Amino acid sequence: MTDAPTFAIAPSFMGVTRRDPKGAFTVAGVPLDIGTTNRAGSRDGPRAIRAASRMLVDGAHPVSWLEPRDIPIADAGDFAIALGDLPKSFALIEQQAAAIPHLVAMGGEHGITLPLLRALKHRIGAPLGLLHVDAHMDTAPDNFGQVLGHGTVFYHAITEGLVDPRRMIQIGIRAPIQRETWDWTLAQGVTVIDAQAVHATGPAAVAERIRACLGTLPCYLSLDIDGLDPAFAPGTGTPEVGGLATWQAQAILRQLNGLDFRGMDVVEVAPAYDHGDITALAAATMVWEYFSLMGGKPTA
Repeated sequence: MTDAPTFAIAPSFMGVTRRDPKGAFTVAGVPLDIGTTNRAGSRDGPRAIRAASRMLVDGAHPVSWLEPRDIPIADAGDFAIALGDLPKSFALIEQQAAAIPHLVAMGGEHGITLPLLRALKHRIGAPLGLLHVDAHMDTAPDNFGQVLGHGTVFYHAITEGLVDPRRMIQIGIRAPIQRETWDWTLAQGVTVIDAQAVHATGPAAVAERIRACLGTLPCYLSLDIDGLDPAFAPGTGTPEVGGLATWQAQAILRQLNGLDFRGMDVVEVAPAYDHGDITALAAATMVWEYFSLMGGKPTA
């Protein structure tokens, strides 16, 4: 627990002052949204998530009983991007991510996950398992003729060998999609649990499916905030009805202890469409759940 009231906490993530990434979970913002296909605005997501994270520092996590001061957290600020240039921005993001042993990235659009996975795969030397929470598959080969964008990220991640599709599981899928994209994704070996299946089976059953899919090898968590229903996360660029409740996502994450996560991102928070900061708070809370899930000990 901090000595200051929540409104007086420093504007870094959870008020931390550390910047050195060695031996720490390192939070970094990636304010990029030029690859979006609907509403832009997630460039402002990192700032909003940091501000909302102040709500999480006035006590211990109610499951792990860890306090923020118990966990080595650094805030590296925001990554540099190339204004208006998506390929160059991806190159810059990959370069900056490569220098951070255990990165937790705050977006920004979902396209940022591609350079993050490139950097992580280079460090680990083998394809990663992937837990992907989203309304959208993001496995299209292009977005309206553009080969890069927030709807193509996992097509490239699979075809570049950054992730092992047989160890990739997508949770909360429900958006309209081209049938050929759906069929291609399943043909690669990806496991898909749509939102209705999450509602029907419950968090415990979903967590077991995730564990079975990811196994014991290194894996990554990518959480698009539109995986949540817009009732719980309206502040996003491409909202889709019928999604997960915040409590469902939280309950699933709390049952994934022991998996070998090497990093995570939370993306597509667009505060201009938010109400009362509930979307930003949901994103900040999912990061806090990740720290707690990892037992407060980052894996490089």
